[in-house]
Amino acid sequence: QVQLVESGGGSVQDGGSLRLSCAASGIIFMIDITTWYRQAPGKQRELVASITSRGSTNYADSSKGRFTISRDSAKNTVYLQMNSLKPEDTAVYYCNTKRTKYPAFDYWGQGTQVTVSS
Repeated sequence: QVQLVESGGGSVQDGGSLRLSCAASGIIFMIDITTWYRQAPGKQRELVASITSRGSTNYADSSKGRFTISRDSAKNTVYLQMNSLKPEDTAVYYCNTKRTKYPAFDYWGQGTQVTVSS
């Protein structure tokens, strides 16, 4: 089992920055990929950025150039540095970890609110 605790959300103004953290505990050595998703009110959950156990990263088009996903293996933590935030980035941000091979698993954090005001 994997436990995820997100932190770092808050309220900022247009153009501001935040850094989200996703601290993992449990069988973390079995994680294949960690992904940040977000869900705005009335919208579907969407991928923001992901990082694999080998360090490969992937970004949504809306995140490219503004957000950076990284990992501190010593702290078992994945970060999402968000710069140049826009009001449309307002959402609850969720951390997800997944293992695709047996024994497969898929865990979610509780979410952290990010609010960007104009």
